[in-house]
Amino acid sequence: MIIAAGGGRRIGGPEALLQSGGRPLVNQVLDIMAGAGCAPCVVVLGAAAEQVRQSADLSGARVVVNRSWGTGIGSSLRMGLNALDDPEIEAVAVVPVDMPGLTVAAVRRVAALPYPEALVCATYGGLRGYPMLFGRRHWPGIATLAKADVGARPYLLAHKDEIVDIACDTVADGCRVDTPELMALWGLTVPAQRVGV
Repeated sequence: MIIAAGGGRRIGGPEALLQSGGRPLVNQVLDIMAGAGCAPCVVVLGAAAEQVRQSADLSGARVVVNRSWGTGIGSSLRMGLNALDDPEIEAVAVVPVDMPGLTVAAVRRVAALPYPEALVCATYGGLRGYPMLFGRRHWPGIATLAKADVGARPYLLAHKDEIVDIACDTVADGCRVDTPELMALWGLTVPAQRVGV
């Protein structure tokens, strides 16, 4: 699951519109998820959803639009989990779209145990980050506790003894681009948003 719904207030535009070398970052992340064997892939859009659909190739993904994206990542996480209605899916790897340093190797490491009981977090310098892997048994609890901008954090705190931490420092950069300085560092741009009439 790719969370790509935020408005990107601090970077000047929605995260889902971020581009690297003129190519939508959401497509780069989709390629990474596919390369890691994650399928189907759900992309949760929100801010500027129609512009994202027009600028990115989302044909290989199941797209859901969170009209309540302004309430924070919690509502996007719930929508994404609800979209995974195939009972054969036992776990979901979750990443935000604003991680240009994400790699196939990191997703593979975290998603190596796709079991219903799995609760896995990538770590960078000992700190938890994305990707994360949520086994199906945890989905109802995550959906219940995912509020505002805290996402799965309350659930993870309540189940910290069940989390498997996987170090990804050597295979990826866990940085999320949330400032103009980080955008410049990664060479990312946000195209001008079109205003409808």
